[in-house]
Amino acid sequence: MIALIFDAMRWKTAQWFEKRWWKNYLKDKTPVDYAAWKINYWNNFLDSIRFKPVAGCAVLDAGCGPAGIFMVLNDCNITAIDPLLEDYDNALIHFNKSDYKHVDFRSSTIESLSDPAKYDAVFCINAINHVANIDLAYFKLIDALKSGGKLILSIDSHNYALLKWLFRWLPLDILHPHQFSLAEYKSALEHHGVSNVKTTLVKTGIIFNYYALVGEKV
Repeated sequence: MIALIFDAMRWKTAQWFEKRWWKNYLKDKTPVDYAAWKINYWNNFLDSIRFKPVAGCAVLDAGCGPAGIFMVLNDCNITAIDPLLEDYDNALIHFNKSDYKHVDFRSSTIESLSDPAKYDAVFCINAINHVANIDLAYFKLIDALKSGGKLILSIDSHNYALLKWLFRWLPLDILHPHQFSLAEYKSALEHHGVSNVKTTLVKTGIIFNYYALVGEKV
């Protein structure tokens, strides 16, 4: 019980800092310039993982934030979820839901997702370590995929076991309640029914490397 209370408090704290981070990050960026940069970023990301959903397929952008991959998947039927969407829509001039007519936006956590076997592809980009209950989040993401559908997960993975342990117990990375290595993330996907998991190193760092994992629902 104490652990559950601690996890819930840590998640709520992370959500508060997440809103603050976006506001500070975008304050000196014009909406037009930022959108152009982000669209280019997403296209390069899709090229790097060698995967792009085909036109007309059903796609979930889980934990989309105010500038998710929904920005470049204009030919797909997209659902985008994030618990802070209303906050972003109200507080950030860089995000307006009405600008994306092809997207069904929902203010929802990943753990509250209730679309079983609906999507051809599920993107969870730098979001799985933001959730409150990571095991339930894995289950919901994979349950939302059609058989043979693709899960695309990107994560900051720890390079050193000692630092991973410290980050788990101290608020050194306040935005991310969960701290894991690449092997642990990959093992979790396979445990929850994702096969043929392929990894792409997107960016190297001192403490973390940023990876994209692409797998298929069994």
